[in-house]
Amino acid sequence: MIETFQLQTHQSGDQLVLVPEQFALPRTVEYISFGSKKLPCQLISISGLQNEISISSSLAEQLCIPFGGNISPYIHEKTLYLTPLIGIFTAGFTESLLRPIGDRSMLFANLIASNSSQNNYIFVFGTHCIDWESEMIYGYFFTSERWVRHTVPFPTVIYNRLPNRKTEKHQHVKSVKQRLQSEYQIPCFNPGFFNKWDVYLQLTQSSDVSHYLPKTVKFKNFDDIEQFLSDFQYIYMKPENGSLGSRVTNIRYAREEECYYCRYRENGTNRLKKFSTLESLINHVFKGHRLEDFIIQQGISLLRHKQKPLDFRVHANKNGNGIWEVTAIAAKVAGKGSTTTHLNNGGEVKMLDELFEKQIAEDFRTKLSNAALQISKVLDEKIKGHIGEIGFDLGIDQNGKVWLFEANSKPGRSIFSHPELRKIDSHMKHLFLQYATHLAKTNLTEVVLK
Repeated sequence: MIETFQLQTHQSGDQLVLVPEQFALPRTVEYISFGSKKLPCQLISISGLQNEISISSSLAEQLCIPFGGNISPYIHEKTLYLTPLIGIFTAGFTESLLRPIGDRSMLFANLIASNSSQNNYIFVFGTHCIDWESEMIYGYFFTSERWVRHTVPFPTVIYNRLPNRKTEKHQHVKSVKQRLQSEYQIPCFNPGFFNKWDVYLQLTQSSDVSHYLPKTVKFKNFDDIEQFLSDFQYIYMKPENGSLGSRVTNIRYAREEECYYCRYRENGTNRLKKFSTLESLINHVFKGHRLEDFIIQQGISLLRHKQKPLDFRVHANKNGNGIWEVTAIAAKVAGKGSTTTHLNNGGEVKMLDELFEKQIAEDFRTKLSNAALQISKVLDEKIKGHIGEIGFDLGIDQNGKVWLFEANSKPGRSIFSHPELRKIDSHMKHLFLQYATHLAKTNLTEVVLK
């Protein structure tokens, strides 16, 4: 649990900082910091203060602290860090203060509000908010149930919530993110969207997790597809940089009919079509798409519910000690005629206890948790940058074996529409703050060692 204090201001003493008697010895602190700002201070312990830290209004102004609020302070190398100033880096801003990040304004408001009792200094910003010359950012804070804009120092830690791959690949966005990390040494967690093929290659190198992987190849020519259809009952073709089940296609060769059946989504509708040749299938279903951007994956005969295949979404998050924990597990039942279990394709979220007997549900929960934790640790070691959360799409076949279909570095929240997962969603929001605080503290040691 993060220890929380109330930050207030007083009028006396330009450098004076008043803290509760039990907080720290005055001689151990010579500086005070908020975000990237750091100033000399004089720390005085006061016996009458209760969970309160009071700094001079002059110091507050120089540190560019926008308002009083809840903080989680810590001390390192004679410096009192008032609280991690957390910047959520994103895009898609509007001119409206009512909904400054458009349709995602409520998502960010809920995340910030969920942690306001421990840290009021969490804000949202984009590339256009940065003043490099003054090393300041105008950020959007959600406080007293409304959005307000304040100018603050560069943050202590950054949470990457860029909305899509196109934005993430934009050269200006990449250069801003790189500059904040390299020039200002601000740690950023959730480095970027995963590439399916890169993740597969990384995981195949680890004997601890490679057994979870369906056989997969990157498309080179039609022979790859024919070979997979010869080896397996059916296959999937997926864009290596796709999201939300976009353009995922299921192909099966019917030997008795000497034809190909393909399930795919077109214009918002699930389709099943029959083709006499593979070439005609490809020309129709993949028209306008580069096949070189797709991977081919072995089809798995999954567990079913009412004749519909199901897989599992498993969320893993880092906690306040930087250690992975499984936070949520839910089953997703495929929609009628859908190639995937995604909710936007007609899928349905179910708890394991709704689908299986108690002991079976518990066994599956253990298997899925173990797989998610093992894979999280391997990806954490192999992928550059700090990863704070991963959403896994896992399957269990008819023999009870667990398979990994996808790992998402910026997992969606659709499963939390289920009533039983709403409390877990709240817990995950708290883990965001706990891990950000952990990262802020450990970064101080790493910067000193450099």
